[in-house]
Parts: sequence; structure tokens; C-alpha cells
Amino acid sequence: MDSSYDNDLQKVNSTTIDEPASSTYKYAGFWMRYWAYLIDVVIVFSVNGILLSPLMFLNEGLPIEIGFWTLNGILSGVVYYIYFLLTTKFFQQTVGKMILGLKVIKENEDTLLWSDLLFREVIGRFIYNVIFILKLLYLVIAFSPEKKGIHDMIGNTRVVHV
Repeated sequence: MDSSYDNDLQKVNSTTIDEPASSTYKYAGFWMRYWAYLIDVVIVFSVNGILLSPLMFLNEGLPIEIGFWTLNGILSGVVYYIYFLLTTKFFQQTVGKMILGLKVIKENEDTLLWSDLLFREVIGRFIYNVIFILKLLYLVIAFSPEKKGIHDMIGNTRVVHV
């Protein structure tokens, strides 16, 4: 009698353990992620305004050109990517995602690695930002079953409700 009970218990435990944990999460859709992104962009623009305003006092108020770009443009881009990379690495969410109750997790629910986030937050966002029309690729989130964007697919991540 005990052996059949133990076998049944092992079956229950194995199905519970082997069941994908992603079924317990509710995926964050396009609009929730969009509003979180807008909050984050306001924060990044504000930080850039505070950090980069002293550059206006250099070069008689003219932009400091470095080839095709300006120093202000380069530094604001660096702040943008560092904000998304570091907040997602250390908190698994940006401030916008915190406010709206969203979180970035790895597909297999392991700890987010620097390499995952480098691909998701830097390379993925760079692809979206290089050519403005590519921002339309964010719409993939609205139509994919797991609400994954191209940058989520590249970084093996997903965004879920907390």
C-alpha cells in the first residue's frame, strides 16, 4: 500500500515540478509595456537634461561636434542604454515597469545574465532606434501569443505582471 502511495506522490510531484512555470505568469501586453516605456523615456530625458546641461556652457553654447554626431547626442544615448541595462539587471524592471507592476524574467526563469540583457536592452533597442520605421516592430508584442517583442526573442526574456 505504501509503495503505490509513494508512486502516486512521485507522479504528482514530478508533474508539478515538470510543469512549465510560465503558465503561472500573466504576460504583459503591448499597451502596458508602451506606457511603462513612456514613463522611462520621461525619466531618461529628465536625467539627460540634468546631467548634460553643463555642456551648454562649453564651446560658447554651440554643440560640440564629433564627426557626424554631437557630444550631447552621444552622452544622451549612453545614458539611455545604461538606464535600461542597469535597472533591468539589478531590479528586473525599470521604474516604468515598477510603477505598472511589470517585470522582466528569463524564459527558463533563471537569473538574468548580462549577456541576455545586453542583447535585449542594448542591441534590441539599438535595432529599434537606428531606423525610425523599425519602431513598428514593437507591434510584434501585440500579436505574438506570449507577448514577446523582437528584443525579447533576441534576449530570451519575457515581460510579465508581478
